[in-house]
Amino acid sequence: MQNNPNGPYDDVFSNLAKIVEDIVKNMPESQNARIIGYTIITRQSTSDDPQVYHFDSPETDDDIPYEVLESDDQIFITAILPAEMKNAPYADIEPDRVTIIVDDKSVTVTLDNTVDRIHSYYRVHRGLMDITLKKVKNPARFQPPDNPE
Repeated sequence: MQNNPNGPYDDVFSNLAKIVEDIVKNMPESQNARIIGYTIITRQSTSDDPQVYHFDSPETDDDIPYEVLESDDQIFITAILPAEMKNAPYADIEPDRVTIIVDDKSVTVTLDNTVDRIHSYYRVHRGLMDITLKKVKNPARFQPPDNPE
């Protein structure tokens, strides 16, 4: 079963991740090696140059590290979750920002584009939170009308 009906290659990428994990486990001195998660973006932006994205390094131990990737119609946020959690983590998705909440820690990601909350979602799996946000094509329709006073 596919994870996302809009991503027909999810099963292929999941199998690829398992293959890479097996390769890493069989490498010399692999006792400390581990794969925390993966994100594969198949649609490229208009730029032809390859790009490397890194997690933002947390300023303190209380911060939740995350990275943001963007395509023409979606925004992807991946956060590394703490190993010890008392409660289930969640993402509060708003049209202009996303707040990731883990116990007493939180981080707010301000978005450059307006997103559709109804068609956006998040998933927590193996120590990562993957958030997929659908961009609004016409953000003006979500703005309140001017008050004619």
